[in-house]
Amino acid sequence: MFTLLSAVGACGGAERAAGTVVMASGSDLESGNPLVTIHPLSRQLQRHALFVTLVRLDSALQPEPYAARSWQWDADRLAVRFSLDTAIRWHDGVATTAEDVVFTLQAAADSTLGSPRRADVGIVRRVTAVDRHSVRVEFTAPQAALPVVLAELPIVPRHLLDSVPRARWRGHAFSTAPVGNGPFRFAARTPGRRWEFVRNPDFPASLGGPPALERLVVAVVDEAATKFAGLVSGGLDLAGISPAMAHLVARDSLLSLMTPPVLFSQVLAFNTLRAPFDDVRVRQAVSLAIDRTRLVGAAVAGYGASATGAVPPGLPFSDTTSATQDPMQRARQLALADSLLDASGWRRASAGGPRQRSGAPFTVTLLTVGSGDMAVEQLVQADLAARGITVNIRVMELATFLATVRATDKAQQIAFDMAVTGIPGDIALGHLSAMFASAQRGGALDYTGFHDAQLDRALAGARAATPDAAAAAWRDVDAQLQSKMPVAWLYHARGVQGRSRRLQNVVMDLRGELTSVARWTRE
Repeated sequence: MFTLLSAVGACGGAERAAGTVVMASGSDLESGNPLVTIHPLSRQLQRHALFVTLVRLDSALQPEPYAARSWQWDADRLAVRFSLDTAIRWHDGVATTAEDVVFTLQAAADSTLGSPRRADVGIVRRVTAVDRHSVRVEFTAPQAALPVVLAELPIVPRHLLDSVPRARWRGHAFSTAPVGNGPFRFAARTPGRRWEFVRNPDFPASLGGPPALERLVVAVVDEAATKFAGLVSGGLDLAGISPAMAHLVARDSLLSLMTPPVLFSQVLAFNTLRAPFDDVRVRQAVSLAIDRTRLVGAAVAGYGASATGAVPPGLPFSDTTSATQDPMQRARQLALADSLLDASGWRRASAGGPRQRSGAPFTVTLLTVGSGDMAVEQLVQADLAARGITVNIRVMELATFLATVRATDKAQQIAFDMAVTGIPGDIALGHLSAMFASAQRGGALDYTGFHDAQLDRALAGARAATPDAAAAAWRDVDAQLQSKMPVAWLYHARGVQGRSRRLQNVVMDLRGELTSVARWTRE
């Protein structure tokens, strides 16, 4: 509770000025640098508040002008020329120019940096500044439409980062005191407690003009009960809440429950570089053993969709197949799981007993950062126990967890067998390349160590597919992932946000919970 009280108290409590909004984050923001960030809320603040992107997406997920006020394609669709707004300035007063766009796309493609968006910008063959406010982007193949990454990747300031070795960007001061060019400016940070952003009075009218709010505060509040108490007391205006508490928000006349679609998937990631999960049969068996319907109902109170594959629902190329199973289907799944485990040498000495191979018990460690009542972890543990597998749950602090699952030599990470974790997605599905593409080996989302030439070809084909061919191309990617099972997709989440009714003009959709932050008002 101390974190919430200190953040709200600094802003004048529930009766603070109407122009100040306090929202909760379950953990400290990862970074202010958009080229190295995977934390979902951090990325949204970067994209919608702190920086600008070349274009942005409308509610139909079609590109519309933003930093680029217009663009013109070459006849062969191999290149496009953007004309930038001349009034955009960095928050230190320096003009935003075509050189910043060139610098951003080149840095995102640099293997030294290891950006999560590296695979997405791999379609860019060359980017050049035509003049101070015009930039030409050439592609490796004809493009039917503007790549979505151009609407999701914020432009960063060349004049502040070009002298910093890219291998050191994550630890550089820019990550905790960023200088942007968006509708809000970074103002202050208290590590582990809060970030504060203030209105940019110079944000160009052509891009929407200065935001309605004077100040936006992100308070780090990790306890579900504390978030709910903050909403009820008026100390918080917006907070992601525990699905188990959604009915309490819905019943409160001063609050509004918002349940937008989100691009966030919960997975069970396997360390494929060491036994027992170097055997695809074991990975498939574990995935089959998990009752996703029960998991969604018990762990997130139904605010999610049981995962039938890697592609989240709501996208133009999402699979609409129902994940609902009848008892007979579930029984067949469990029988197949047992058969695969037997075939891999992990057998039971007696019916219903623990599995072992060569006298060694089938015991694995499950890593997690933990959350609330640990429902996901315990349900996975129970489902695998029913198949004769002993799972020991190990809770880790976030930084330690990420350092462990991101380790380049996962075979030496003795404590890492599998991990429950959330995967922040994006509309272009670039997160799948960041997780599995060989070119992204050792990157921020390379949790499993699994890379495969056939999957590489499928990912490349999906990224280059025309809109008409995209659904089939991503189904091919999904089929590859299902057959090789480097992760078991558990469920695709749905947002559960509690909002004070004082906070107005809030739009939440697949573009994010903060897509309309520049238009928010507080009564």
